[in-house]
This record gives sequence, C-alpha cells and structure tokens, in this order.
Amino acid sequence: MTALTLSTAGAATLRADALVVGVAKGPKGLVVAAGAEAVDKAYDGKLAAVLDALGASGGEGETTKLPAPAGLKVPVVLAVGLGPVPEQDQSYDEEVLRRAAGSAARALHGTKKAAFALPLDDASAVTAVAEGALLGAYAFTAYQGGEKKASKNGGPKLPLAEVALLGAKPRDKEHKAAAERATVVATEVNIARDLINTPPNDLTPEAFAAVASATAKENGIKVQVLDEKALVKGGYGGIMGVGKGSENPPRLVKLSYTHAKAEKTLAFVGKGITYDSGGISLKPAGHNETMKCDMAGAAAVFAAVVAAAKLGLQVNVTGWLALAENMPSGSATKPGDVLRMYSGKTVEVLNTDAEGRLVLGDALTRASEENPDAIVDVATLTGAMVLALGDRTFGIMANDDAFRTSVHEIAEEVGEASWPMPLPEDLRKSMDSPTADIANMGVRMGGGLVAGLFLQEFVGEGITWAHLDIAGPAFHEGAPYGYTPKGGTGSAVRTLVRLAERTATGDLG
Repeated sequence: MTALTLSTAGAATLRADALVVGVAKGPKGLVVAAGAEAVDKAYDGKLAAVLDALGASGGEGETTKLPAPAGLKVPVVLAVGLGPVPEQDQSYDEEVLRRAAGSAARALHGTKKAAFALPLDDASAVTAVAEGALLGAYAFTAYQGGEKKASKNGGPKLPLAEVALLGAKPRDKEHKAAAERATVVATEVNIARDLINTPPNDLTPEAFAAVASATAKENGIKVQVLDEKALVKGGYGGIMGVGKGSENPPRLVKLSYTHAKAEKTLAFVGKGITYDSGGISLKPAGHNETMKCDMAGAAAVFAAVVAAAKLGLQVNVTGWLALAENMPSGSATKPGDVLRMYSGKTVEVLNTDAEGRLVLGDALTRASEENPDAIVDVATLTGAMVLALGDRTFGIMANDDAFRTSVHEIAEEVGEASWPMPLPEDLRKSMDSPTADIANMGVRMGGGLVAGLFLQEFVGEGITWAHLDIAGPAFHEGAPYGYTPKGGTGSAVRTLVRLAERTATGDLG
C-alpha cells in the first residue's frame, strides 16, 4: 500500500521525485490552481504559459510532465487538469479532486515519492485528494514478472510508493482524521480490488473464506464459516444448489463487528460467485473471460466490514459472504430443478446462470433472522442493469423509498455513480411457477428489476432493505481513468462505509 503523509514543507523546499500541481480552465485560458503558487513563482509566473505551449488544456484528468526549474528540489513537475475553474467563492468538487489525484498517481507509477500541491480548502478536500492518490496508485502485479519484480529488470512498474500532501495540517485534528480515514478506506478498496483480480483457480470459495477469516481475526471481528456439510444440514438449498456442480464446495461466511455503544445494526450481504461459467446454462464464448469478478459484491462487503472495524464506528455491522463456484458437471443443478431455499420457499431454476439471486436469497433470509435495522446486499447481478445504466453506474432498488434515496445520496457523495431504480409489482407475476413457489427467472425486459423483486421475497418482514446491482462498475475492462484502474474497482465499498458512518452518528436522512 502506498504510504501517505501530511507535510508542512513548502512546494519549493520539499525533496521528492515529482511534484503534482493542479491547472484549470479559466475564462481566459489556463489557470494555476491554489497550492501551486510557489511552483508558479519558480517558473517566473509563466507555468500556465509553458503548459499551454505544451498543449495542456486543463481538462479533468489530463496530465502533463515537464522538467522542474532550478528553484525546486524535485526533478519533475506533473500538472493535472481540474476542469473549469469553480465559480467565485466556490471550492473544487471533491470528486474532481479525487479523480485528479488519481490520474496523477497513475501517471507516476514507478516513482518512489511524489508531493501533491493540490487545492486543500478543508478536511473534506484532504480526504478527497488522499483517497484519489491512494486509489490511483493501485496496481495488481502479483502474477506479473516472475522473479523480476522491479521494472528495470523487466517486471511491471511498481505503484507510487509515497504520497506527501502539501497544504494539509498534520497537527490539525480534522486534517489528521481525514487522512487516517482516507488511508483506511483506500486500503480496503484496494484489498477488494486484489480479491476481484485474483485468478479463480486461486480464489475458490474455501480460499476466500480463509482470507476473510484471517483478516477478521486480525481486526477483532468475529467470524463464522459454514462449510458444505453445515450448509446441507442447515437447509441452504440456494447456496448448495449453485455450488454443487463444482469440485470447490461453497461457503457462507458471517463477519460480525460490534461496538459496545452501538444503537443500530446493519447487515451487508454480498454475492460471492468466485467463478461463474453459467452452469448448465453455459455462457457463450466472450462472456466467460471476466467472470472471476462475480464475487465483487462479497469483496465489497468484506472490505466494508473491515473498514468499519478499523475506523471504530459506533454501529454494529454484520457481513454475509455467500460464496460458491458455478460450474457445469454431472452433479450440477439443471434447468427445471426445484431448490428448497433456507427460508423454506421453493424455487424452480429455469436458468442456472441466474445463480446470484439463489445464493443471495439464502443469505438474505439468514441475515433477516437477526432483525438488523437495515440490510444492504451488493451483487454483480444482471447484465440487464449494465444495459440500463452503462459500465460506470450501479442501480439501487429498495423496499423503502426514503432509504433508497439516502443510499443514492451517500453513493453520489463519496463519488460512486448510482441511480435509484423501481421495483414494479407487475413484473413479479412473470416469476410465477406452476411447479414451485417462484421461478428464478421472469420476463427479459426489465431483467434487473425482476432480479430485485426476486431478492425482495427473501427479506424478513418489516426490515428495511436495499439492493445494489454493481454489474457495470465492478470490473473495468477499458483504459484506466481518474482513480479507476483496469480490472476490479472495489465498487460500493465507499458507499457501504459511509452508510455505516451515517448510521453510527444518526445522520441518516
């Protein structure tokens, strides 16, 4: 993990391998952002003109490297675009700062230490820049380079090793707390990314459960793991029905973080399909290659519970990881089979590739038995949600409109694009089965909403619940941007953590 420090040194005096400054689009051309005054002075007040001559526009995320002048103690200055200059008396949006810091950190892979002289108007800006830099510095290199790890020996470029924030105040309680929170959250997001990026031959349900158990114990979190024997004995027909086609048996992991003064309890439930072939309803070529990411919901839940523990939040948080590998074999569930879920409800399986809702159904029922104040499930659940909202936005469904609105506002606040979606009652009839209580498939149009309606059937009566379908943003296949890398993104971790924080303080609208 990249190290983060708050430095009282000036931009002209700090020794580092690179210095990051912000530039923006002003009404009359490029403008050097606050925090970089000493750097601009070192260029005789012509930094904007030099960047303009190099083709810089100040657009969000744009990076431009240039040699540092004699007045600075760094060899390289990296200018990162912040977009339009804010209106008078307004600060830069936190997400703008987060993305800019992320872009700069990505551009500095292979660098040991970089000083960031971006606008830091308050503690919120410290959090944003710190998070962006730490998330942008991420790189998954565990399987690259063999024994040659260093880039100079032919291995991958290592991530930026150290970030020093200039302009922050290390003795200021709010600034210090902001930096510490950013470090915890970014660390857990990056751990979720590592899990998502890990090849499925190494991250089986059993292996995921082992990682979760070890980490939980290190952080004072109680852990319970149900193996295949316990799942059969307990009647978890959904999880077993999905996992029985694989040589790697399923697991249900319960993580319990408690606080002595907590007045509220949240339950987070994560879909953890460590590899999804589609089962007997095999996915076509071109749709299997990234299915190691189908456990991103469980990774988000795991990371959020650990973050809550590290932050010492005054709220009880229970995480449920529904882990299985969906494979075709002679023992696999077949289309037409009927499964008896943990709740006792029977499900006719019309498509074995609609497996996430089956493992979540069992986990939601089990979570409901403890009567938490709210349940939030997270899942890479449907391709239909990607068609509806694209690759960067997750959908939010809920059985309570006010709670759905709160979760949406929280997600937007922390920089995770999301959109509230309905649960139309008329779509429920499409899951009627002549054989069982419900089918695991309904009409194709509105498939993401149909899946949400299915999950709602397994939430305990009177319990507030929200469903996050992160199928789009969980795994990024395009070029990196801002603080978002190629591969696993850690989507929803920051939303869950902020939800826990708001619940702890009673500040949940």
